[in-house]
Amino acid sequence: MTTFAPDSLALNRKLPLWYQVSQSLRASILGRAPDAPLRLPTEDALAAHYGVSVLTMRQALKELEAEGLISRHRRRGTFIEPGAQRAAPVRLLGSVDAIVAQQSGMSTELLEHDTVPVPPELSEYFPDLAEVAGFRRLRSDEETGEPTNHARNYVRPDVAARIDPADLERWPMTKVLRDAVGVRISRITDTVEARLADPETAGLLQIPLLSPILHYTGISYDETGQAVDVARIHYRGDRFSFTVTLDA
Repeated sequence: MTTFAPDSLALNRKLPLWYQVSQSLRASILGRAPDAPLRLPTEDALAAHYGVSVLTMRQALKELEAEGLISRHRRRGTFIEPGAQRAAPVRLLGSVDAIVAQQSGMSTELLEHDTVPVPPELSEYFPDLAEVAGFRRLRSDEETGEPTNHARNYVRPDVAARIDPADLERWPMTKVLRDAVGVRISRITDTVEARLADPETAGLLQIPLLSPILHYTGISYDETGQAVDVARIHYRGDRFSFTVTLDA
């Protein structure tokens, strides 16, 4: 029987090895292809693959079994549970409508909104401002109620003054700006990078500290070329993958 091939991992000796291995294997399982085999290699083979002891590998597998991602059967082997949720893609498809569609389909809680100083790292997008409107939201899976991503938006005050906060619990910010406020968005520049969850993010997304996350930054520009909104979103690394589609 063909076995599942997990991704490789560069270990950080400052973190528990079993934790790093479990998180790496977890991401491989949740990001697997639809036709990927369900049977995992043996403990010895996995330990050799990750460069750890069998005892460390066993502890990592025990963690995944407790989460319901795998099942272990004496003499038969270890198998990925067929119902283990695959990672949803974060797709960059090249249109504002695609961005709106990407952000839809989740329940949203508006945690806070207030006037905040422009973060130093965002000053290049708001060179004429000392303060912007800050919005913080938590999105969850509509079926399970599980938190999936935490979003912060920094919006120009003159634009934010026309936003109804209730709309942000119904629609993505991009749709609110375009359809409710009337901003003519000309383009959105996206950046996605890998990070580790800090204490605040880990608590909100209900994941262990230092779990892998996808950090998304999206800058929305109006028709004059002025940045009107900077979105910074932390996606759970075990629930999302990063996909880019290019027209050739």
